[in-house]
Amino acid sequence: MQEGGCVKPKTMEADPLKFQVGINTRERPTPESVPAPNGVRERWAWAEPSAWSERMLTTLEEGVKGGRWYCLWDKVLKPENAQASFTKVKAKKGKPGVDHVTVEQFEERREENLDQLIRQMREGSYRPSPVKRVEIPKPGSAKKRPLGIPTVRDRVAQGMVKHVLEPIFERDFAEYSYGFRPGRSCKDALRRVQSLLDAGYNWVVDADIQGYFDSIPHDRLMERMKAKVTDGKVLGLVEAFLNQGILEGLKHWTPEKGTPQGAVLSPLLANAYLDPLDHRMAESGFQMVRYADDFVVLCKSEEQARSALAILQEWTDQAGLQLHPEKTRTVDATQKGGFDFLGYHFERGMKWPRKKSLAKLKDGIRAETKRCNGHSLDAIIASINPRLRGWFEYFKHSHKTTFRPIDQWTRMRLRSILRKRAGRRGRGRGEDHKRWPNAFFAKHGLYSLETARALAGQSARR
Repeated sequence: MQEGGCVKPKTMEADPLKFQVGINTRERPTPESVPAPNGVRERWAWAEPSAWSERMLTTLEEGVKGGRWYCLWDKVLKPENAQASFTKVKAKKGKPGVDHVTVEQFEERREENLDQLIRQMREGSYRPSPVKRVEIPKPGSAKKRPLGIPTVRDRVAQGMVKHVLEPIFERDFAEYSYGFRPGRSCKDALRRVQSLLDAGYNWVVDADIQGYFDSIPHDRLMERMKAKVTDGKVLGLVEAFLNQGILEGLKHWTPEKGTPQGAVLSPLLANAYLDPLDHRMAESGFQMVRYADDFVVLCKSEEQARSALAILQEWTDQAGLQLHPEKTRTVDATQKGGFDFLGYHFERGMKWPRKKSLAKLKDGIRAETKRCNGHSLDAIIASINPRLRGWFEYFKHSHKTTFRPIDQWTRMRLRSILRKRAGRRGRGRGEDHKRWPNAFFAKHGLYSLETARALAGQSARR
């Protein structure tokens, strides 16, 4: 018997690429570069060690009989797993759920709370509390999107389950999906899109699944889970999380489909449900790049793009999902119009922040630079600099004309504050540029996007 799988593993195959599972790289290494089998812990460094021993990871790489895992419940219930899960919940600094218990309050009786949670899960008396549903603004839009806030206790329980399930599904996830996966980020997805555009894949299927997280069919999602896991207690707990009640104001209901955005387990479940689509598109010869429910398919001709869209339409219909009729289209990226992906706008061989990304930045700066702001200029600059730095770090690969107008607009906001303090009305303009020149703000430490880009370009050339 092999630990974790409760079955004898298959004989190890000679192909060294067998050990690629769990390694997230943008390019598949050559056989010579694949680590030796005894480096399994290094290859799965992100996997929670309290839930996954080296023997289990070896079994994961070799494959269990039938491809399905048994006897996982005891791994979920390990006290060390609960401790590790709470540590991650604490690091997120999330808000309390319907029970009003904060992370700090939970931590005050940490050992007692975790022991009670494990005991209830073991005895079968644990029941997830309703999820607190709130509406949060969409960046750069007047619309709002729903966010689910489970209780701290339920976030810990979901993390315990995620620690056990994630490596099992991560092992076979498609190469070019990037959202909420260990060792991957938005920037990896953006690099992939840019490399495909550079290679001539200029016809793009810009697709949007309407209300994806709220529309995943529970029965079909559980079929995906059962394809790899047969431990009834683990599956039962996943199903209990899917069936958690929703509390929005005074309204309470039980969802028939979907998984709440904001729940610890939701990103893994969402990826698991779309993974067959990733493989279907790859098997059909199409280049799809996906980050959670945001994805594009890049093709070399309009005909290929239309074929890819037809497959997408067929697959989503069969999966109980719906492509947004107004947001799904095919586009020639070499022509005016382009497409948006992960905050960037791609068009005619260039890219820059999409309108919503720029609006979100300006909204944040506006909030800190109202003319009635009573703080000192240095304090105001100190409050907006981190926002400017973070924005530049993500959008620094934008076209060079992106940055100067934002710098000018930011200085205008600051001149308007100084103008009001000098007893004048209106925005900073005219002679204000002489009273408070650009060098004045630089002396006070204002972060300049244009200067940062110039320095980044010099560094890249060196």
